[in-house]
Amino acid sequence: MKLCKHIGDGSTQDFGQTQFICTSVPKDMDLCTATMQNNGPAEDLKTTVMQLRETVLQQKETIMNQKETIRELTSKLIRCESQVGPDLGDSKAGGRRKETGSKNTMGDVSRGPTDTLAQLGQTLQTLKQRLENLEQFSRNNNSAQTNSLKDLLQNKIDDMEKQVLSRVNTLEESKLGQKNETEQRGRVESTLTSLHHRITDLEKGQKDNRPLDKFQLTFPLRTNYMYAKVKKSLPEMYAFTVCMWIKSNASPGVGTPFSYAVPGQANELVLIEWGNNPMEILINDKVAKLPFLINDGKWHHICVTWTTRDGVWEAFQDGVMRGNGENLAPYHPIKPQGDLVLGQEQDTLGGGFDATQAFVGELAHFNIWDKKLSAGEIYNLATCSSKALVGNVFAWSETSIELYGGASKWTFEPCRQLS
Repeated sequence: MKLCKHIGDGSTQDFGQTQFICTSVPKDMDLCTATMQNNGPAEDLKTTVMQLRETVLQQKETIMNQKETIRELTSKLIRCESQVGPDLGDSKAGGRRKETGSKNTMGDVSRGPTDTLAQLGQTLQTLKQRLENLEQFSRNNNSAQTNSLKDLLQNKIDDMEKQVLSRVNTLEESKLGQKNETEQRGRVESTLTSLHHRITDLEKGQKDNRPLDKFQLTFPLRTNYMYAKVKKSLPEMYAFTVCMWIKSNASPGVGTPFSYAVPGQANELVLIEWGNNPMEILINDKVAKLPFLINDGKWHHICVTWTTRDGVWEAFQDGVMRGNGENLAPYHPIKPQGDLVLGQEQDTLGGGFDATQAFVGELAHFNIWDKKLSAGEIYNLATCSSKALVGNVFAWSETSIELYGGASKWTFEPCRQLS
């Protein structure tokens, strides 16, 4: 027996243009059952096609979102490329130029966020090569043009750094391929640190004309891995003065400019502004609220003094005492042999960082004394007087600090950059 299907224009009266497709059916099988079985594969195929169509639409939407992200990053990089101009590896006589123009330095559209991070890493490697060219050019040409090109490249690296670290944070939050992304983040951080060290080496040729304390640290993003570490520990102190130049417009809270942890006490000495709370000084986990108002995006000079006798403290902003108090960890000396970290709050000795407590902004001229400075001495510091003192426990110097995770270092002149 054969089961036949009518294929035509839908008319049941004219069979002149009609075709029939016939399928063999066992003799004893019910025709209705045979018809249902014959239609099964067609229905399955229809369902499969609909599922594939839905998948394609979802993938198209994902690709469009990623394409928009890459377009924005590419636009920024093209603008940076156009500023650099001449090929850093060429001499003035050569006159050749890199054909950057509208070149897409980011490559093809990424298939996913992990690919995007990989492309950013490749772009950083390109920057590294260009920086090597700059080093060679700098050795052969000690000119103002060399310094100008170096500054342009520094700005480009800083812009790339913010893009990459922002992308890393986004990837961490999405938790897509967490292990691979952590490894890639480590490689990107390593490249960033290497780039900044290279620029520091370039600046060494100017050390004879620039004191070691004429620099600032920049922490552009809230992360749990960007920080600076002081190479030596603090001694036991029965009094101290901590002073620094600071600039931030982060909200809520500027974060943790510095933290000092010792074995058994992570909050031995901490300066922190977290969330909507005012800035606080912690000594052995005891807290005093400070009357500082500094998150206006301008440079401010701040100092805190303290003595173990009666726990007396004073707070100065821009050379003027803004508040004082007592009974802050009285008769507790600051313990030695700890870790002093800039930009992060330590929950454990030398680590346990929390991104929500990280400092965002710029920091310079961080100095520590093992005594209480007078109001006049603090005023001299805030006004850049020639009589200004440097810390006798820790003095701000490029050779005394190590940078990690993309924290950057730039030239800084106090009292000339108060904006």
